[in-house]
Amino acid sequence: MSYENDFPRVGFIGLGAMGVPMARRVAEAGYPLMVFDADSARTAQVAASLSAEAAQNAGELGKTCQIVVTMLPTTDVVSDVLFGDNGLAAALAPGSIVVDMTSGSPSKTQEIAKKLEQSSIALCDAPVSGGVPRAKTGELAIMLGGDAATIERIRPLVSCMGTSLTVVGGVGSAHAMKALNNLVSAGGFLIGMEALLIGSRFGLSPETMVDVLNASTGMNNSTQKKFKQFVLSRKFDAGFGLDLMVKDLGIALEVASQTDTTTPFSSLCLELWSAAKKTLGPGQDHTSVARFQELIAGSELGQEPR
Repeated sequence: MSYENDFPRVGFIGLGAMGVPMARRVAEAGYPLMVFDADSARTAQVAASLSAEAAQNAGELGKTCQIVVTMLPTTDVVSDVLFGDNGLAAALAPGSIVVDMTSGSPSKTQEIAKKLEQSSIALCDAPVSGGVPRAKTGELAIMLGGDAATIERIRPLVSCMGTSLTVVGGVGSAHAMKALNNLVSAGGFLIGMEALLIGSRFGLSPETMVDVLNASTGMNNSTQKKFKQFVLSRKFDAGFGLDLMVKDLGIALEVASQTDTTTPFSSLCLELWSAAKKTLGPGQDHTSVARFQELIAGSELGQEPR
């Protein structure tokens, strides 16, 4: 399949908090763009703001796009979009590529790729890390799983959305890596927050503790980019849902089970995040897990313990 002026027509499915700024980066790079979301009003609004075309369904989008990006909540939703009513897969021409940027299940992604391959459609999993702020600036870290030829064909497109592109293996490998990355991130948040609670009850300033951690060996992503910004500020609005974190941790433990890996700490990590989700209720930002930790500790950061 050849592309006129090196700009294939791109479809973008999933216009949530991450999808919109990512689609904007694609549009600003000059790619002809068609967008679709399950919320038709949102589809129309985003299409207008990006000077893109709005699709009525995934099938309509697939009829005219050579590369389609999916940025959806789960792999099951991706499967529904591909193979459900007015599905994408039946509309795509042979030689098309699906770039699944969802944080998905590696094994299910591999099954989808095999099914698409029967129609000569390639799939590359390309989950991202960096959150909404880096989605807006086009500085996401993007993990790539797929065959080498497919990855090279989509590299110019994904480069519009990210500055760190890492090929990690075949189809499904990037989704595995993303889940494992979030496992490490989630564990770092929990242990860092526990340290702040201990120090706060001892009489240390949480702000000072974060500064010391960031100048020392205890530094991690949460100490650098979450504790002051979203926890100590009490904003709890980093832009990544608590439910999504729990989903990704579940995927990481799924991979552990499939590989027969014993994971005592990872299992406890998932248990704590799941308990926070159940206790705090729906619609919470993932940084609100700090409120759950404060609850079980019996005190808030910087306040006297009850």
